[in-house]
Amino acid sequence: MKCFFYFKDRNRNRERKSAPVVLQYQSKSDISGGGAERVTKSSCSTSSPRSFSDLYEGKAQNLRVFTFPELKQATNNFNRLLKIGEGGFGCVYKGNIKPADGKGDSTIVAIKKLNRDGYQGHKQWVAEVQFLGVVDHTNLVKLIGYCAVDGERGIQRLLVYEFMSNKSLEDHLFSTAFPVLSWQRRLQIVLGAAQGLAYLHEELEVQVIYRDFKSSNVLLDDDFKPKLSDFGLAREGPTGMHTHVSTAVVGTWGYAAPDYIETGHLTTKSDVWSFGVVLYEILAGRRSLERNRPKSEHKLLDWVKRYPADSQKFSMIIDPRLENQYSLNAARKMAKLADTCLLKSAKDRPKMSQIVETLKQIIQISGENSTPIDTSFLIVDNDPVVEEKPKQMGATESAKRRMAHLAKLSEHVGGISRRRFMIMQKAKVT
Repeated sequence: MKCFFYFKDRNRNRERKSAPVVLQYQSKSDISGGGAERVTKSSCSTSSPRSFSDLYEGKAQNLRVFTFPELKQATNNFNRLLKIGEGGFGCVYKGNIKPADGKGDSTIVAIKKLNRDGYQGHKQWVAEVQFLGVVDHTNLVKLIGYCAVDGERGIQRLLVYEFMSNKSLEDHLFSTAFPVLSWQRRLQIVLGAAQGLAYLHEELEVQVIYRDFKSSNVLLDDDFKPKLSDFGLAREGPTGMHTHVSTAVVGTWGYAAPDYIETGHLTTKSDVWSFGVVLYEILAGRRSLERNRPKSEHKLLDWVKRYPADSQKFSMIIDPRLENQYSLNAARKMAKLADTCLLKSAKDRPKMSQIVETLKQIIQISGENSTPIDTSFLIVDNDPVVEEKPKQMGATESAKRRMAHLAKLSEHVGGISRRRFMIMQKAKVT
């Protein structure tokens, strides 16, 4: 197996033998996934004490290096029956690996095999090794190891992750093949995802911008604990006197922040926008873009604007599969939180740590007010609608009772014969 050079400090010429190695022709900008890049200066940000390459060098030894035959055997030669996912840069298989020392029970894992003919896929592979080799958080998927082989048949790039048995948030929100996610479980999932982003943005020595937050990248374990996956588009945040990183615009349509699309200026607030989109997906049970709906409802964010959080018809946007089993007060606060994440000006959007605290408050409110929602205000007439019946079918039981009551009242009516009164009332009833 061939090793490859990873990040090099510009002031050092020695190889970093403890880290997996990147092909020598790659530049730092290529590794980060954005081509030519620049940064804009500002006096309001602080510098990072260490670079990400330094952090990676210290933790890379925790990753296991697999041989290609090992992973081939683990997936039964990449059997199609073991394929559990497929994206633009490769396929993911369920596999079974043995401990490095050959002792003990085997472990079920997820193995991503990148397409061999895609250089962009290779760059994303490098980014995943870079970031997942450093980060360590309960709400981030764990990278177990990697495989990099350059042979006669081309390059092989594989990643080995912990296996997430409950698939993704996307599957449970939008697929009828899965049971409906309860209101409380949705809140716990989105809180965990927010905590993962807050860790990337604010708790590492070097800031990380996820850049591809969406419901399909929120994986769920046996207990439905959420973990962010797929760090192929992740970027190191601005350092020193810089306020943003300028990159080629990449991501997923419907989730990318408009300011990032227009300018290429990438900040943590780009992730916050994407988080706001997913908040509305969780509330509505709808994808950010659905072309199979009426034209006015294609774009989720345009549709929900018609039902503001404080409006009487707000509950119209709530996922009908919840069957009113949710806290309306908590749902309103969640929509308001989403609205702040989706503010036009990036600087006005909240930080992920603030979002985490707000979600905790929403969960508390939801627990205190978990009674079914009264949606009777959506009905114009509270009386049951009675379809018009043909005259020959006779009066309904309700009408008969009313007629009997009117018959008694008619005994006290003066100036009109009882027969005439009864005929007039019968005409009104029927």
